[in-house]
Amino acid sequence: MIFTCSGRVAVTGVGKAGIIGQKISATLASTGTPSYWIHSSEARHGDLGKIVASDIVLALSNSGETEVVLLLPFLKQMGTKIISVTGNNKSSLALHSDVVLDIGNVEEACPLGIAPSSSTTAMLAIGDAIALTIFKKRNLSKEEYAFYHPGGELGRKLLPVEVVMRKGRENPVADEDMPLLDVLGIMTETKGNPGAVSIVDKNNRLTGFFTDGDLRRLLREGTSFLCKTIKEVMTPFPKVINNRCLVEEAYKILRENKIDQIPVVNDFHTPVGIFDVQDLLEVRF
Repeated sequence: MIFTCSGRVAVTGVGKAGIIGQKISATLASTGTPSYWIHSSEARHGDLGKIVASDIVLALSNSGETEVVLLLPFLKQMGTKIISVTGNNKSSLALHSDVVLDIGNVEEACPLGIAPSSSTTAMLAIGDAIALTIFKKRNLSKEEYAFYHPGGELGRKLLPVEVVMRKGRENPVADEDMPLLDVLGIMTETKGNPGAVSIVDKNNRLTGFFTDGDLRRLLREGTSFLCKTIKEVMTPFPKVINNRCLVEEAYKILRENKIDQIPVVNDFHTPVGIFDVQDLLEVRF
């Protein structure tokens, strides 16, 4: 039901179950299932307007007799489907739900057997199971998952390369038939001094890469190479990364190959940027 839902998943509950509901809603939303949390009591004072017929309500209540029950007549009137997570499959909530996920008569870990503990843990486990099963069914890529996590440590790891790479005027590109000295001029004049240049053929496809490191290595053998074209001294068929790949993947390539820069290409193998290890500092990677 949730996978085919054309609306969103409204998660509701009160007390500790409501807090668990907030976490479940957040997990659903972050894994590609649109969701929001709504307090069962506040819903009766105007927040009910957030819910529409195409939504699904995921209601949490161990007893199945909390304030959540008071929403049922209005949800039924709207035609909204109801999935309940409860420990009482004969409760009012269970009897009026389209689907009942029964956690059973769970004994609370509280010394008095009263404070919600084991029951809310069971609810949380079921909520995570639902969210992650749907996540798997949606078959989202890392790039798609990254879209929902742009901030924090996770966001930095899931940043696409195109966000961090040097592009536009900071991305020097030279024709493979250009004299090396002219290419060095392009590298020097490029904004940000990237210390590298992508080399292309007449179809604007990447054929090579040339860096400051390459220049220093050549200088150890003299200066006669300065009269050559860039095609004669460039690194042909260099390692590349697609602009839609993640920063984490690009960093792995740099680390494993002990290089500082790598050309970034699009699906047509046209250079669209340069990924430099120094730029990782800008995003605190």
